Amino acid sequence: MKNTIFTITIFALIATLHSCGMFKSTTNSEAASNKGAADSDWIQYTEPQTIATDVRYEINLDTMIGNGYTFELPESMNADIDSLLNNWQARNMLKKLACKSLEQEVVPLTDTMFAKRLAAQPTIVRMPYNNMVRACIDRYVKNGRSQVSYLLGISELYFPLIEDEIDRIGVPNELKYLPVIESAMNPKATSRMGAKGLWQFMFTTGKLYDLKVNNYIDERMDPKKSTTAALLYLKDLYGMFQNWELAIAAYNCGPGNVKKAIIRSGGSTDFWKIYPWLPRETRGYLPGFIAANYIMTYYKDHGIYPMEPALPIATDTVHVNKNLHFNQIVDICGTDIEEIRALNPQYLKDIIPGENETYILRLTNKSITKFVENEDTVYKHNADKYFPEVDIEKMLKEAKENNGAGNLIRHKIKNGETLGAIALKYRVSVKQIMKWNNLRNSNIRAGKYLKIYK
Repeated sequence: MKNTIFTITIFALIATLHSCGMFKSTTNSEAASNKGAADSDWIQYTEPQTIATDVRYEINLDTMIGNGYTFELPESMNADIDSLLNNWQARNMLKKLACKSLEQEVVPLTDTMFAKRLAAQPTIVRMPYNNMVRACIDRYVKNGRSQVSYLLGISELYFPLIEDEIDRIGVPNELKYLPVIESAMNPKATSRMGAKGLWQFMFTTGKLYDLKVNNYIDERMDPKKSTTAALLYLKDLYGMFQNWELAIAAYNCGPGNVKKAIIRSGGSTDFWKIYPWLPRETRGYLPGFIAANYIMTYYKDHGIYPMEPALPIATDTVHVNKNLHFNQIVDICGTDIEEIRALNPQYLKDIIPGENETYILRLTNKSITKFVENEDTVYKHNADKYFPEVDIEKMLKEAKENNGAGNLIRHKIKNGETLGAIALKYRVSVKQIMKWNNLRNSNIRAGKYLKIYK
C-alpha cells in the first residue's frame, strides 16, 4: 500500500496546536525529501508560513509496525460490559443505555477522517494515526459501543476529580483518559497480573507512591489517592524520559523495559521506533490511549449516546478519626450499604480503622448530611458488636503500615532530580524519604545528600 497524502486548511486552530508541540514544521521541499523516512511512517505535517495554513500529513498503513510484530489491545477494551452495567454506579446514578447506542453505526470509517480529527485535537501528547490506532478505534466504534456509552456516563463521576488533580500537579489534560484503557473507569478493577483500581497500580509501585495496602485498606482502589499517585508517577516518568509517549509506555511496562527498548533500537527515543522491542501489551497501549482520546471526543459523530446521569452525581467527604463500620452508617442514616461500598472501594472489610489515623469517607450529599447530623450516634451505635475490645488491638495492628528501615544509602542530589524520581530509583516512597531526612516539603537542592534506607 502506498502512502496517501491528505490536505486540510486550518486557520486560528494552528496557533493553538503548534504551541502544544503537535506540529513538526517543515518546508514543502523538506516534506518531499523526507517521504519514506521513519518520521513520516506515521503522520508528517507541513506548515507553510501563511495565514490560511495548509497542513499536509502522510498516513502510511503498510509499515513494519503491525506486519510481523503482534500487539495486544488493552485489557479493559474487553471488559465485561454486563458487569460494568450492573455495578452500583450504573444502576443508581445512570439512566438505562439508549438502544441507539447499541446499533451498528453507519458513519463511513475512513483513514482521512480519523487522521484529520486526531490532528485537530489540542493535545500535548502527540496523537499520530496508523494501523494500530485504527484497530483500537475500530474496537470502540464497532464492538465497544455500549462500553463507550457507559464510559461517557461514569466519567461524570470521576473526571472532575481527575481534572482537579491534573491542574494541581501540572500534567497534560489528556491523561485523564488513561483510566479508560486501564480499568474502563472501574475503581474495583483487578487485572490478571494483580494490578488494581482506576489506574491499575501494582502493589510495589503503589507503595512507592504512598498507597497503603493491608488487611483492611487498599488505597489503589481509592479514586482520589490513586489519581494523585498516578499523575505524580507519570510526571516522574516524564522527568526521566522527557517524552510523554515514552512516559505513558513506561507507566504500562515499567521504565526498565522502556530503557531496554531504547538501547536495543540503537538509542531512539521515539515510541514508534522502539516499538518492536517493547512488550506486546505495551505496543497496543499507546494506540489504545490515542483511541480513547478519539472516541471520548468524537462519540457523537459515530451515533453513540452517553448513559446520562439519572440524578446529580454529587458527593462529598468527611474525615473519620474513630473506628467505623459501614453497618453503623446504614442503621442510623438509612444509607444503602452498596452505595457506601461503591463510593469507598478502598475499604476491604466494610471497616474504617480510624483510631490509627484519619481516613476519608465519601458519601452522596444526601447521606453525608445525615451522617454529620448524627455523627456521635453513628460511632456509638453497636460499637461493642462491631469492635469488641478483644479484637481492636489486633485490628489496629493489622491496619498499621510497616515503614521499616534497612541499610543506609547516601544519595547525592543531581541537577534536575526530583524527590519522586529518586524514590522511584530506589523503590521507596516520597513519604519515607521525607521522614528519613526530616523534610517538610518535597523541595530539594542539587549537591545535598539524602539518607535512603534499603
